[in-house]
Formats: sequence, C-alpha cells, structure tokens
Amino acid sequence: MKHAHATKTLLAGLALISALGLTACNGDDSGSTDAAPAGSSSGQPNGSGSGGSGSGSSSKGEEGSDAGGTGTAAGTGSNKGGKIGICRSDELEVTAVDNSTDKTEGVVTVQFKNGGGRDCAINGYAGVDLKSATGETISVDRNGEPATPDTLKDGESAAFNITFPINNSGGSGVRIAKILVTPPNETKTVTIAWPAGTLPVSNGEDAGGTKLAIGPVVKASDSPAG
Repeated sequence: MKHAHATKTLLAGLALISALGLTACNGDDSGSTDAAPAGSSSGQPNGSGSGGSGSGSSSKGEEGSDAGGTGTAAGTGSNKGGKIGICRSDELEVTAVDNSTDKTEGVVTVQFKNGGGRDCAINGYAGVDLKSATGETISVDRNGEPATPDTLKDGESAAFNITFPINNSGGSGVRIAKILVTPPNETKTVTIAWPAGTLPVSNGEDAGGTKLAIGPVVKASDSPAG
C-alpha cells in the first residue's frame, strides 16, 4: 500500500476540490441519503463497518434513488449544553473527484463539507461500498492508517481517499457507477456518482499490489469557514 503517496494525494485533492467549488464529477447536483443499520466509529485503524469498528461490509445503507454528486445539507443538528455533536449526513455536502496521478494506482477523493450551520465533530473512517453498473456491491476495506478526531466549523471540510487498482488489462473491466458513503458515527448513507475509470475484473488487487481501500477522514487544513 502506498500510504505516503495516498496522503499527499489527499491533501492535493482537498485543494483541487476547493478550486472546483465542490462540484462532483460525473454526477448531478443532488444526492440521496438513506437509513443504514446503527453503527459506531471508534476511530480504530482496522476493520470495517458503517464508519466504525468491526468487520464485514463497509456500508450497509440501502442505495438511494438518485446517484447525485452532492449530499443533502439540511442543517438539522444541534449542539446542546456546549457539547459538539457529530457531523450528520443531513448536514454534509458530499462530493467526489478523481485525483489519480499515475497509471497504476487510482485515487478518488471524497469530501465532506459542513453545511449545517454549527460546529460538528468528525472522527474515524467512513463506511464505503461501491455499486457497479450491473448492480454488484463491492465493499471497501480500511487501509489501517490511524484516524484523528477533529471539529468542522460551518463551511469547513474534511475528506478521505479511496485508492483502487486501475484497469490496465485492455478489457472493459468493472465499471463503477456509484459510491455509497456513510459518514463516521452516522447511520444514513449518501449516494454519489463514481468519478473515475474502471477497476480490473479481479478488483481486489492488481499485479503491482494496489488494493481497493479507504483512508481515514482528514480535515482540510486550508478549509475556509463560512
């Protein structure tokens, strides 16, 4: 796994997304959120689940009716008693861009922008499944990097990378249509469009060792509030 390369790409990707004005690639302007089984996120580096610890599918939410590029930002959360609540799916604008820089390891950066009108806490791994054009669900494992808790002010953003093997087989490969994303500690899944190319048919790992995996959510250090 090219952890250092993926981390550098994530930071570059955050700047790229800001420059693009949070416009998701290959999607429309609205996403969908659906209920997923309750889960928790301890920020542990291993295992997978709906943004938390354990094993199995990364995201168990049902697929939404639309494959939009941006999640809903309803601003329904609140911070009671001075305690900062978690970042809710309904408060986050979710976008994805293709940040691949070579012909072996692909990188898609998924960004969460806080649009809820309050500070919110984010920590750990998102739950992620990929949905192929033929309807197959592909679970995405964590890459094992440590997660760091952080706070997003209204208007600030955080993001994570999905690394994947690029299809160099010469064949059609596996065409991914959608990303099903459950923010850390949340139970609602946001569906956005996949902005990159196809995966090899063996979509777990290529000959060079590139695996399909996600990194932890990281706050954008240069993310402006407001």
